[in-house]
Amino acid sequence: MRGFKEELIAQCGMNCGICTSYLAYINKVPKKKGGGGIHHCVGCRIKNSQCVVKKRCISPKKKEIDFCFECDVFPCDPLRKLDARYRKNYNMSEIDNLNEIKRSGMKKFLNSQYKKYKCPKCGGLICVHSKSGKCYKCDKVKSWKE
Repeated sequence: MRGFKEELIAQCGMNCGICTSYLAYINKVPKKKGGGGIHHCVGCRIKNSQCVVKKRCISPKKKEIDFCFECDVFPCDPLRKLDARYRKNYNMSEIDNLNEIKRSGMKKFLNSQYKKYKCPKCGGLICVHSKSGKCYKCDKVKSWKE
């Protein structure tokens, strides 16, 4: 289940394992600069970045929690805005992801993500950001917007 590891689940509930930049990185898709180009990323937790939600977090406990669902103000406005954008553009919900992790645990969440995003042709991973359901392993990828 490459790409489906606990350390690839961001605090906001995003599965970095299905992100276009991570998939380009692990599949060695050449980087391209400019609009629509390919970018590389190792994952939010791994590179120790703070997601948009955490940067805007107002909770005094923000440094003590691993996931947003552990916060007293979950779901907060920044997370709701991110979630609305992902629901509309990518048919995915960070809030649903977080609730599933909280309810079922990380192992079951990772298994359900693998079933949902596994390429039926090659077993690779389908990118959540791809409008056409591209697999970065078996499909030719020229732009993250494909």
